[in-house]
Amino acid sequence: MKSLTLYFSRGSALLLLVIGLATALGAVGSPVVRREFVYEEAPFPQCHASTVVETRAGSLLVAFFGGTKEKDPDVGIWLARQEADGWTAPREVANGVQYKRGDGTVLRYPTWNPVLFQPKEGPLMLFYKVGPNPVEWWGMLMTSDDDGQTWSEPRRLPEGVFGPIKNKPVQLADGSILCPSSAESRETGWTVHLELTHDLGRTWTVVGPINSSDEFDAIQPSVLFHTDGRLQLLCRSRNDVITTSWSGDQGRTWSRMTATALANPSSGTDAVTLADGRQLLVYNPTTRRPDGRSGPRSPLNVAVSTDGVTWTDVAVLEDDEAPNGYSYPAVIQTRDGRVHISYTWRREKIRHVVLDLSQPAP
Repeated sequence: MKSLTLYFSRGSALLLLVIGLATALGAVGSPVVRREFVYEEAPFPQCHASTVVETRAGSLLVAFFGGTKEKDPDVGIWLARQEADGWTAPREVANGVQYKRGDGTVLRYPTWNPVLFQPKEGPLMLFYKVGPNPVEWWGMLMTSDDDGQTWSEPRRLPEGVFGPIKNKPVQLADGSILCPSSAESRETGWTVHLELTHDLGRTWTVVGPINSSDEFDAIQPSVLFHTDGRLQLLCRSRNDVITTSWSGDQGRTWSRMTATALANPSSGTDAVTLADGRQLLVYNPTTRRPDGRSGPRSPLNVAVSTDGVTWTDVAVLEDDEAPNGYSYPAVIQTRDGRVHISYTWRREKIRHVVLDLSQPAP
C-alpha cells in the first residue's frame, strides 16, 4: 500500500507540474509561448490601460496608469522595463499635479490612458491624458532620448488634440505619424477622429470626426495597413459590435463607419498589422448587459484575419468570471516576429503575453 500511495503521489505531482506549465504557456496548440505579470507588488492597489513598445535598443517597455482607483487624483503614469532577469519595479514617470495652493494643498487630477510610440526617427514618445474625467481631459506628451530611462518635461498638446486616445499611432510612408483618437462629449456622444503630425508632435492636423453617435457611439480606434494601400480602423462601441472604417488616401478621408461581425461589450480593443500582412485583434467577444452597462470583460481572445473582414479566433488569453475581468489590451509585433500583448488583469496587475504566430492561422 505504501508503494502504491507513493506512486500516486509522484503521479499527482507530475500531473500538477504539467498543468502548471500548460497554464503558464497556454493550452496545447495555442500560440502562447509566455505568460507573466509585469509586476507582483506595487505601491498602488489598482491599475489599468497598459501600453507596450519595443525600443530602438530592443528592450520592451510597458506603461499604465495606477493609483487608488480610476478617476482618483493620485492616479499616475507608471512604467516598467523588461530586462534579462525580469521586469523592473514600476516607477511613476508622470502625474496630474497642476500646482500647489497658498495653503499648501495641491491641485492634482488623475492621469489616463498612456500610449508609448517609437518613431523611425526621433525620440521615444509617451502620450497620456490629464483631467477629472474623459469629457474634460486634455492631451500631454513627454519624450525620451535614452529608451525611456529619462523623460522630458511634459507639455500640453494644443486645444482639441488628445494624441492617441488608447491605442498606438502608426507611421505612414511619408514619415508622418497618424494617431487614432476619439472624444467623449455630453452633447455629441462618442466620436472617432484622427490626429496627424508631420513634425513629431509640434503641429497637428485633425481629421474628423468620422462618425455620428446617432449611428455608432464609437471611440478608441486602432489602425491597420492593407496590401492594397488602404488603412482600416477598428473601434470600440456602445452598440455591441466592433465598428470599422476605411481610408484610401492615407488617412485624410474615411468611409462611413459600419459594423463588423465582431462583438464588443463597450470595452477597449487593440489590433496590429503583422509583418506577413495578416491582421491581429485582441478583444472581448461579449456584448453589453441588458441594463446598458459595459458587458463582461471576459473572455479575452486573439483573432486573426487576412482581409480585415473575416476573423478567426486563434487564442483565448483569459476566460473566467472574475469581477473586474481582463481588458484594455495593447499589442505589438517585435523585430523577432513575436507578438507581445499587455492587458489589465482584474484591475490588480498588468499581464504580459507572448505569441508565436510563425505558423499560418487555421
